[in-house]
Amino acid sequence: MKYDPSHEKSPLPYSPFKSCTVPRPIGWLSSVSPDGVENLAPYSQWQNLTFDPPMVMFSANQYPDGRRKDTVLNAEQTGWFVWNMATYDLRQAVNISAMALPFDESEFDRAGVTKRYAELAPVPMVAESPVHFECRYLSTHRMTGNSNVGTIDIVFARVERIHINDEVLTADGRLDIGRIRPLARMGYHDYTSITETFEMKIPEASADEAYGLAGQPA
Repeated sequence: MKYDPSHEKSPLPYSPFKSCTVPRPIGWLSSVSPDGVENLAPYSQWQNLTFDPPMVMFSANQYPDGRRKDTVLNAEQTGWFVWNMATYDLRQAVNISAMALPFDESEFDRAGVTKRYAELAPVPMVAESPVHFECRYLSTHRMTGNSNVGTIDIVFARVERIHINDEVLTADGRLDIGRIRPLARMGYHDYTSITETFEMKIPEASADEAYGLAGQPA
């Protein structure tokens, strides 16, 4: 089976596109408007860009009526947002925070999570989340799609502060992924959580080639 998505509909009953790029980390992002309205929303088009310095990005589709997402506007107008690690234990709160609530209603309250305020960013964090990034807004790149929903804002930011709950660190100072069970997005309405990992090292890689891969300081 093959098809050209630029001018053909998927021959399958459900589009396979999002199910091919899996699993996708979830950008569970908190932000605040200039008027003080606090927002929390998950984005499955989220990724780190580089580690030196640490930078991240997320992509936000517009609403069907052409409105831009609150997280994008808040980041642009205040200069900050926070990434909260989504976990299996927090899956219901993550799902509730995806609801399209009125602008003046806080997803923190609807999702029933606890607020803990960031140190640099004037933004609340999800206290129950084990890891947070305080992200300073850098820029937005807009790409026009074939529809309002297909049009996206790609937001770039620099991570200025990292918070990690000591309880999710192993004895040798690594994140205990099996304990955290990070949540990830699949296709359709499916999610997964990471419960198993394995290690592979690049054969015969020099120190320069392996720089940054294992996470050791320079």
